[in-house]
Amino acid sequence: MLDAPVSGGSEGAKNGTLSIMVGGLAEQVERARPVFAAMGKATTHVGPIGAGQTVKLVNQVLVVGNALAMSEALLLAQASGVDLQKAFDAVSQGAGGSWMFTNRGPQILARDWRPGFSIALQQKDLRLILEAGRELNIPLIASSLIANLYATLEARGLGGDGNHALIKAIENLANIEVGGAATTSAAGAK
Repeated sequence: MLDAPVSGGSEGAKNGTLSIMVGGLAEQVERARPVFAAMGKATTHVGPIGAGQTVKLVNQVLVVGNALAMSEALLLAQASGVDLQKAFDAVSQGAGGSWMFTNRGPQILARDWRPGFSIALQQKDLRLILEAGRELNIPLIASSLIANLYATLEARGLGGDGNHALIKAIENLANIEVGGAATTSAAGAK
């Protein structure tokens, strides 16, 4: 028996770039490796049964943390009046860059909410993360905050939007919209 959660969303499933975290016996993982190779670019045996699910949750803590940081960063850029495309170009190549920022930042600038991973699915993972935190008696402060922000978006009927639409919750608090028509052509020209 194996547990083999994946990371990479529907885009990864379509183009074979999922990251697969597998828990189970080593010989079973090796036997299943050709199947995993057909689905993803990286398969990592992370330990016994259950370890795959835990590592998937670890990944999702980082995903949502990066989504919140990206949202706040783009809001700061928008509010200060700097050129959003230039800010994106400068930061995406530096220490603050991340997969989330590089791949979802342009979508935010273009106000494109097509999901690679939906808010509803992200919330499912956040529920599992917070449950694990309760079971382990550890604080997951940022994850809890982010789950609440996503909940406001679900309440607005936005559960089908991409998880990068987290920025909409932050925009709502600030009464500022990031990107849009002024940056759509610049984001598309990249």
